[in-house]
Amino acid sequence: MAERKKTPTIEESFRMLDEMVKELERDDIALEESFRIYEEGMKLLRNVNGRIDQVEKKMKQITGDGGEEVFE
Repeated sequence: MAERKKTPTIEESFRMLDEMVKELERDDIALEESFRIYEEGMKLLRNVNGRIDQVEKKMKQITGDGGEEVFE
C-alpha cells in the first residue's frame, strides 16, 4: 500500500522555510539548486499562508459575528 505524505504542521512549515533560507544564504550554492529551493519554499509559503487564513476564518466564526477580535 502506498504511504500518504504527511502534511507538515504550520510550525513545521516555518522550520522548513527557515532551513531553506539558510541553504539559500550559503556561498557555495549552485544557481539551479537555489532556484529549486526557492520554488519549493514559495509553494510551502503559499500553503502555510492558506492554512493560516483558514484558522483566522475559524476564529472569526467563533466570535459569532465575524468581527475582528484580538486573541491573546
